[in-house]
Amino acid sequence: MKKVVVGLSGGVDSSVAAYLLKEKGYDVIGLFMKNWHDDSVTISEECPWLEDSNDALIVAEKLGIPFQTVDLSKEYKERIVDYMFREYEKGRTPNPDVLCNREIKFDVFLKIALQLGADYVATGHYCRKGVLENSDGSETFQLLAGVDDNKDQSYFLCQLSQEQLAKTLFPIGELTKPEVRKIAASKSLVTADKKDSQGLCFIGKVRLPDFLQQKLKPKKGVIVEVPSNVSQYNRHQSRFESKKAELAYYSEKPEYEITDGKIVGEHQGAHYFTKGQRKGLDVGGTKEPLFVIETDVEKNVIYTGQGKSHPGLYRRTLFVNEEEVHWVRPDLALKVDEKMQVLARIRYRQPLERATLYKIDGGLYVDFENKQSAITEGQFVAWYIGDELIGSGVIS
Repeated sequence: MKKVVVGLSGGVDSSVAAYLLKEKGYDVIGLFMKNWHDDSVTISEECPWLEDSNDALIVAEKLGIPFQTVDLSKEYKERIVDYMFREYEKGRTPNPDVLCNREIKFDVFLKIALQLGADYVATGHYCRKGVLENSDGSETFQLLAGVDDNKDQSYFLCQLSQEQLAKTLFPIGELTKPEVRKIAASKSLVTADKKDSQGLCFIGKVRLPDFLQQKLKPKKGVIVEVPSNVSQYNRHQSRFESKKAELAYYSEKPEYEITDGKIVGEHQGAHYFTKGQRKGLDVGGTKEPLFVIETDVEKNVIYTGQGKSHPGLYRRTLFVNEEEVHWVRPDLALKVDEKMQVLARIRYRQPLERATLYKIDGGLYVDFENKQSAITEGQFVAWYIGDELIGSGVIS
């Protein structure tokens, strides 16, 4: 009998994942990951992990499976939280959920499961795993989108490797969320009607600015409104010597000066803001709401524009540095000067968009057919062929 360790989070998805595996005859163990108890960085007065851990225990008892809690808060702080602070300080916007999957669930947690003698780990993610048989008898694993378009979570797993996928199961990937809740209700699981968790992976309810202010000190600066007719690039170039030169030009982070617009307010630190953000600017009196179009953490200036269609929000091309290019399918990796037509997204739940990958020395360009809103440094771009996620990278 194959042994599976399920990451029981105290939510409905992992509860049903555990139930389905037990039904299929696996030897199932439930493991709850405790990832936070650092009092130097308070997160909120509420303590969601206690309630979640209790729900996970009740589900395990109901299913008749062994249950234990593992404390991964030291690893979580080092690998996720400290990284987040460093990234925000640099003016980048990290994605803790993607990192949490790569560094905690499918690394630290996976290793603990294997030490317990498990053949696999399983999670309640809405995605699927495919297996391709190679001519030499080896296997190649595919990361496929979940059947429920509304809940597909393949993007959050975009940094997984073949080694990690080999040891992973996704029991609810073929189901929709309503079907999962229906199964939980039919088995009287305490999590059947529980709301989906919000906020940082495993931490719970977080107001990000409050969280960041505990380590990144407030620093007063100005908010500049840039008119929509100001070019986001300070120099204009209509002809390019090569496709590579064109891609390099359009992937560059836009540059603004205070003189490109007018000062309309003050802020407490450019590193608390991210591109595309509307809330928290506290500037009134504009015809349309202001959106952050760029931040300059060196000079501590936030540049904004009126309305969702402000041209400063849109870019067509992004770049991923070589060391941050990741192929879930290494057999499909591009060589220098090769290109590939793909579908890509730059954030969770964004509809997939047509794009072309161009591999160069030192990295990879992702050139979209249509301009994308709020391409943000530090976030992940993931690329697909059909419904298979084949690679990803951190936006430079």
